[in-house]
Amino acid sequence: RVALPGGCAIGARPVDQHLKGLEQMGASFQLEEGYIIGRCRKLTGARITFDMPTVGGTENLLMAAVLAEGKTVLENVALEPEVVDLANFLCACGAKISGQGTSCIRVEGVTSLHQATYPVMPDRIEAGTFLAAAGITGGELLLHNCPYDELESVILKLRSMGMEITQQGSGVLARCCAAPLRGTDVKTQPYPGFPTDMQAQIMALMCLAQGASVVEESIFENRFMHVLELMRMGAQIKVSGHTAMVRGVQKLTGAPVMASDLRASASLVLAGLAAHGVTEVRRIYHLDRGYEHIEHKLNAVGARIRREKQ
Repeated sequence: RVALPGGCAIGARPVDQHLKGLEQMGASFQLEEGYIIGRCRKLTGARITFDMPTVGGTENLLMAAVLAEGKTVLENVALEPEVVDLANFLCACGAKISGQGTSCIRVEGVTSLHQATYPVMPDRIEAGTFLAAAGITGGELLLHNCPYDELESVILKLRSMGMEITQQGSGVLARCCAAPLRGTDVKTQPYPGFPTDMQAQIMALMCLAQGASVVEESIFENRFMHVLELMRMGAQIKVSGHTAMVRGVQKLTGAPVMASDLRASASLVLAGLAAHGVTEVRRIYHLDRGYEHIEHKLNAVGARIRREKQ
């Protein structure tokens, strides 16, 4: 018995692909008073094709297939690195999985899994946020254990805006050139395209970049809620449907702003780092869902952030 999903207010969170796949494997579901009631005697392998790539759906059915009886084929799966990381972890625990990182994953069910020690991949969105922090402040950061290859689409856009980003041993060095940041265009897409979870952060940079930038959000239908808050700080942004046009300004000014969701809160922190005066970000419980002690990490490299007790 599971409640219907909530999460950030960035758009619909459908679980139809999860349920459809599990039903093909032998489960049954009913919706009762806002809850999903699931019943199952035994899961059996099946050939399942997703209507569209879904990270959570792929991961959910991958875990179900590992201990299901027989073989499961998952088609049109998500290609995100986190899916590959989960598959590799399950293999370390005794699962039989092949094809992770491609659009078709094959799983041969096993009767049990065993314990294992496994290093989870670094958080690429947290790393991307810190790269953006270096850009918006005109600073320089060396990120250790940064997932460089998995951030290729983000790094290419930051470079197009004028940042220098290079690998240095096991780390990534990010810094700004003497020239101001330049505007760029971004369209969010499933991996390996530009991640929707970096859209709000790069928009903060666009607010201070020379010229015009265009952001097209193709994943979530309500992911521009940070726009009005950035405008409170002096940004010039116009939204039309799923597209936002940003014209760079000379400066942002600190203001009280409200975090509407996880990545929006990160963009407001970034804007506050570069803004003149004091920026107060409210509802930071959104921020804490995706960043561990972000104020400590940024303060360690020169930021001035204080967490107010509620």
